[in-house]
Amino acid sequence: MPMVVENNAPLQPHNTLHIVARAQTLVRVSCEADLAAVLADPVLARSPKFVLGGGSNVVLTGDVKALVLKVEIAGRRLVDDTPKAWIVEAGAGENWHDIVTWTLAQGWPGLENLALIPGTMGGAPVQNIGAYGVELQDRFESLDAFDLHSGRSFTLDAGQCGFGYRDSVFKHAAGVSGMGMAGRAVITRVRLRLPKPWKPELGYLDLQRRRAEVGVPHPTALQIYDWVCDIRRAKLPDPSRIGNVGSFFKNPTVTPEQCADIIARDPGIVHYPMPDGSFKLAAGWMIDACGWKGKSIGQAGVYEKQALVLVNRGGGETGATGGEVMTLAKAIQTSVYERFGILLEPEPVVV
Repeated sequence: MPMVVENNAPLQPHNTLHIVARAQTLVRVSCEADLAAVLADPVLARSPKFVLGGGSNVVLTGDVKALVLKVEIAGRRLVDDTPKAWIVEAGAGENWHDIVTWTLAQGWPGLENLALIPGTMGGAPVQNIGAYGVELQDRFESLDAFDLHSGRSFTLDAGQCGFGYRDSVFKHAAGVSGMGMAGRAVITRVRLRLPKPWKPELGYLDLQRRRAEVGVPHPTALQIYDWVCDIRRAKLPDPSRIGNVGSFFKNPTVTPEQCADIIARDPGIVHYPMPDGSFKLAAGWMIDACGWKGKSIGQAGVYEKQALVLVNRGGGETGATGGEVMTLAKAIQTSVYERFGILLEPEPVVV
């Protein structure tokens, strides 16, 4: 099959904020051969590249001049079944939540806390997605990627991915260390390690509350999956109906001294102790405390049920622009900084 190339391609269907924008040129990547064909084309090979998965972590502030590589690699399989783990592999274009649902249906638990996170399998390691006490790095085995500079495929383990809080080598350009992979690597397949014996992860307050409410002291993985889906649906808008990219800002981490200082001024601030002695602060609580919940700038707004989520209040051609979203984000950052002395860091990639 020859690679599919689209000119002046609409990107509104390919970003969960539903922002109207176009790609000068878009290539649909269904296999590694498509990436090799891009490098073999004298015009496409010279173009700057922008890798796009499910578009659930991107803010488009205008038309994209770079060559858009729309990753649509499919496939899912059990690679290995050992006494210690199930090793599962999926193509980078597979829907993340569908993979979570599929693994549970096969009797391979371990991803239930990460249910209903929007995006694709290939986007999961880039962001090191996490929710309800579990991060991707906790279930990661390895990934395959394609090097847009050399034209070669390569494999990375967890250590080589440089995972951090909502971070990885795929979010950074190559620096002095040469480790950055942004704009260079296209993830093609991801393998996950689901440990045996399965242990429920119930440390998160929302899950503890739900367990107490329903009176189930020892829930199954499927019950936890259902709880996570219910909790997320109650807090977060469905991107198919209300444009959003989930949590817009990272929860900031501060020293014990900084935390004590903020608590002295704002005793109600939600904070969590971290294993290294630092404290994570709830960005949504701070945004809400600054009075932003439900407010808007143009068609970009702060979701009424969760201040950490910015939404597109419009639809079609009359929806929010990327500029409106970023103007709102910067206004929120200023408010939070002026009150708490903390600069919130956006999670999505701004293009």
